[in-house]
Amino acid sequence: MKRTLVFLFSSLIFLMACGTQSVATNVFDDTYGYSEKNPVKVGNLNPANSIEYLSSLTGPNGEEVSFDRMGSCCAFKTKNALIGDMGLLDKYRVTYEGKKDTVYLYMNIYDKAELGTPKGFKRK
Repeated sequence: MKRTLVFLFSSLIFLMACGTQSVATNVFDDTYGYSEKNPVKVGNLNPANSIEYLSSLTGPNGEEVSFDRMGSCCAFKTKNALIGDMGLLDKYRVTYEGKKDTVYLYMNIYDKAELGTPKGFKRK
């Protein structure tokens, strides 16, 4: 009985660890947020969600991030569109003090998914 419980407990921990790792590997890679093919999905058709998300970012040493919306781009199909089946991504210019270059992050307000952190940033 004791051996069975130990085996079940060990198996459960192994399965949970494997499941967590595969989700993170599939979702949060080097292109996360940087590519229109892999945007940050903040959902709820609300640009305020993009602002909240971007405000949660910091530089790698806690630097305050600044950002500006550059406009909409990159039409894509989504079942959550307001009209028809097409949506547009929002493109933001993002930087922080001491950063040598400016990056562009793509935000999807139509679809929602687990939020990650783009490479080179941290989240509060």
